[in-house]
Amino acid sequence: MGGGRKSRKRKHAQKEDGGAAAEGGVFTTPDGRELPAGLEKFWHRRHRFFWRFDEGIEIDEVGWYSVSPETLAEHTAVRIAQLYNDPAGEAGYGRLCVVDGCCGVGGNAIKFASWCEHVIAVEIDPRRLAMACNNAQVYGVDGRIEFVAADFFDVAPALAADVVFLSPPWGGVDYSAAAVFDLDSLPFHTAREWLDAARQAAPNVVMFMPRSCDPRQLAELCPDVPCDIELNYSDGFLVAITAYYGDIARVRRSRPRALPRQDRPHNAVMGVE
Repeated sequence: MGGGRKSRKRKHAQKEDGGAAAEGGVFTTPDGRELPAGLEKFWHRRHRFFWRFDEGIEIDEVGWYSVSPETLAEHTAVRIAQLYNDPAGEAGYGRLCVVDGCCGVGGNAIKFASWCEHVIAVEIDPRRLAMACNNAQVYGVDGRIEFVAADFFDVAPALAADVVFLSPPWGGVDYSAAAVFDLDSLPFHTAREWLDAARQAAPNVVMFMPRSCDPRQLAELCPDVPCDIELNYSDGFLVAITAYYGDIARVRRSRPRALPRQDRPHNAVMGVE
């Protein structure tokens, strides 16, 4: 009987949220988008990823399962923004440059731009980068973001920032198949290679990693600098682990302080040879 109640509740919730039931491996959203059936659960959580989703947010299949919940992205941004706090008056709050090395459709970059002066958003897929630019416009923060279409490893040596944030590809939705995620099993580059590349661009690095990875392995990636491992929860469930390396590891979240709005006309999508 309990299973029946859950089934009716699930159907009722789907009816309120809209969208046609998945048939033939395809789920059709109320606005006519056709998504793989496996993404239906992400669609129903869309406002957790972007609370302004209905105002023109663009997202592709990879974006659906790689974007961070907005509350978590904001938590990370607020912590990073405190790197140069002046204990007396917090005059340095947010006065820094953050590189998002794998910005995807812009979820984290948008929050960095909400709390920090300047953001460099790097994405290897030009189409996905264009989506990030559009989404930043929806949130009104595109004036703080420099969009760069490139492989992060190609441009990292030429970048100069205060913090690099990395949420590298985890291997798609199948990353959770292993009980313990091995940091050496990341696609394309190992976690250590990502970290070494990031340290060419900034003295502080933040890595957003799978919930099933071993925190001890994360700490051992860079034993010569301070490291803080943060367990990230959403709705009471562990969803990811964030590792902070460098002086940023000593920063703890305090009361958020919004930066003055800036309307700098710098929202072009840039290509790097």
